[in-house]
Amino acid sequence: MSLIPNYLSDRICLNVLANSVENAKECYEAAEGHVVLGVLSKNYDSDEAATEDMKKYQTATNNALSVGLGAGDPNQSAMVSRLSAVLQPQHVNQVFTGAGTSRAVLGQNDTVVNALVSPTGKVGFVNIATGPLSSKETPAEVPIDTAIALLKDMGASSVKYFPMKGLAHIEEYKAVAEACARQDFYLEPTGGIDLDNFEEIVQIAVDAGVKKIIPHVYSSIIDSKTGDTKPKDVSLLLEMMRNTLK
Repeated sequence: MSLIPNYLSDRICLNVLANSVENAKECYEAAEGHVVLGVLSKNYDSDEAATEDMKKYQTATNNALSVGLGAGDPNQSAMVSRLSAVLQPQHVNQVFTGAGTSRAVLGQNDTVVNALVSPTGKVGFVNIATGPLSSKETPAEVPIDTAIALLKDMGASSVKYFPMKGLAHIEEYKAVAEACARQDFYLEPTGGIDLDNFEEIVQIAVDAGVKKIIPHVYSSIIDSKTGDTKPKDVSLLLEMMRNTLK
């Protein structure tokens, strides 16, 4: 099974949540394979239960598994690393301080390991205090280029910019996208992204020249009755992804 996500035109890969193995298969097909399916570590009582279940997602989607924290919960950081070491997924979600551990235990550089940073209200600066302990302290606001250099030191692949709150932090996001392009680093916008703002958010990253973009679209495309991510919405997002690359 491939360790590298299946990017559209070697550029964009969608990230959505999968509510079941069947839902994962439906979304994988709707995205024509250009997707990683998020399964949240927080939903499992033990590493063993998580590993057993997540392997089913890997088999069903050619390893398009994204091991998730669970609403960015920093307390899941260690579990995500433990699971990733065993599963060897295509994508790993981490807090800033957990990225180095995940890369080390993976033992290879192909799996995408992101690291969560947050908006600060200041263009060109991000908060990197997103770990289990650091998130409880005063925010650590650093220049985005410095944050990326730190992440490269730790072996991370991408900046997970959360929460976007849709277009609320758009000027800050543009600066992050430009920095990722400058530093040859991947970008993962997430938080409040929906069918209305998705294309604009991805287009900003494309136009900035970001090498690889993994936008996360979660609650806005989930069926409130079933908990499933809607495959028809995934198809729409794929079409929007194609539009940004025209």
